[in-house]
Amino acid sequence: MSPPRSRNDTAIKAASCKSKKASKRSDAPTPGKPGPRRSHKSHKPGGKESRIRHILSVLGPGVITGASDDDPSGIGTYSVAGAQFGYQTVWASLATYPLSAAVQEVCARIGLVIGHSLAAIIKHNYPRWLLYVVAFLLVAANTLNIGADIEAMAASIHLVFPIVPTAVSAILLVALTLTLLVFLSYKTYVKYLKWVALVLFSYIIVAFLSHVDWGVALKSLVVPAITLDAGYITMLVAILGTTISPYMFFWQANLEVEEKIASGSITSHDTKMKHPRMFFLGRQAIGDMQIDTNVGMFYSELIMFFIIVSTAATINKAGAKNVGQLDLAGIAQVLRPLAGDAAYLLFTLGIVGIWLLAIPVLAGSAAYALSEVFGWKQGLDKKFHQAKAFYITIILATMVGLGLVFLGVDPVAALYYSAVINGVVAVPLLVIIFLIGNNKKILGERTSGKLSNLLLIITTLLMGGAAVGMFLL
Repeated sequence: MSPPRSRNDTAIKAASCKSKKASKRSDAPTPGKPGPRRSHKSHKPGGKESRIRHILSVLGPGVITGASDDDPSGIGTYSVAGAQFGYQTVWASLATYPLSAAVQEVCARIGLVIGHSLAAIIKHNYPRWLLYVVAFLLVAANTLNIGADIEAMAASIHLVFPIVPTAVSAILLVALTLTLLVFLSYKTYVKYLKWVALVLFSYIIVAFLSHVDWGVALKSLVVPAITLDAGYITMLVAILGTTISPYMFFWQANLEVEEKIASGSITSHDTKMKHPRMFFLGRQAIGDMQIDTNVGMFYSELIMFFIIVSTAATINKAGAKNVGQLDLAGIAQVLRPLAGDAAYLLFTLGIVGIWLLAIPVLAGSAAYALSEVFGWKQGLDKKFHQAKAFYITIILATMVGLGLVFLGVDPVAALYYSAVINGVVAVPLLVIIFLIGNNKKILGERTSGKLSNLLLIITTLLMGGAAVGMFLL
């Protein structure tokens, strides 16, 4: 994969506008005080650069966010879905793709057009108490998720290397992750994150080692086999809650802002929005962002598909369906005699590898949200001494998650309560994202289209139903 090219270029001067139409666009109203109106020109493929090379060059925030969606908790959910219900839940990987992609596209567009985070837009355009409630619930859910992910990672390493105690592996990898996150520059760190995302390919190989019935799998992908069994409905709720999570909304928008800072389009995060701004984005720029977002979410759902069919073809087929209370290490042990040592090792490698991406996203999104609440300086572009509170929040969220492991908190229970909180928080957030996406005072001419609005409405209704379902089932 070639290094990404930023989608954020230099501003077009108003004096260079040669037509009245361009002039009107450049003079479009901006929210609040007039801010700089900047152009956003994307690199266009041409000459020796092929279309594929261009697509690879624009991948960034969307791919990182999509890959982080398949964190250890997601892998566990999909594994149990395949183990308990066979191929019956495979269709969910296809159905959730357009929904998750639509949500992330709006979040990305907000960061790209405004150059401000989602939390900043909420804080300055909606009741502040809403941001405060959402931010603190997000931190609670993310911390529980971090603890469960650390537990899964440490147990997985212990399976492969029994000589290494679980506690030691947890401490060492937490230390490594925090060191990279705090001390590496954003430009360097984001390249590292994108390479880490490739570890999920291990689950594609696992599927081909698991003797999947591809005829049944592909049929189940397009022909839903829905039953009204309470366990089945609960599993669909879990899949939906795992796939469309609030932390991804915040992370996607903030990473777009980080991209703008890295490219020089803006100088830093403006937490108090003293300088409202609106960037003029051409179709190519929006198209590049949509490629990035769609590829990222397609990758996420593709991995979901392969994980479900892997455990469906092995654990479910063998009749070992009672794995709902097992952690990932336990599922890997069940998988080993059914799919072989190679599949077992690759399954475990995926857990450990993606953890190095998931923890920064979970802790980072929590830190971004709290920074907006308290008006702290923020951003991965800054060094530790320039944004101490931001980085301390990342460290504390991760350390509390680590502490949950040593306190013996049940990782399955932690993931359940995390899913409940996320399900509750997601609904009002989706409504706000819908409103922002259609607000011309905020996004100018780059408001959501009819298809985007339709998908967002469907997603909101489904998430609302899922939130209610979690308390009724």
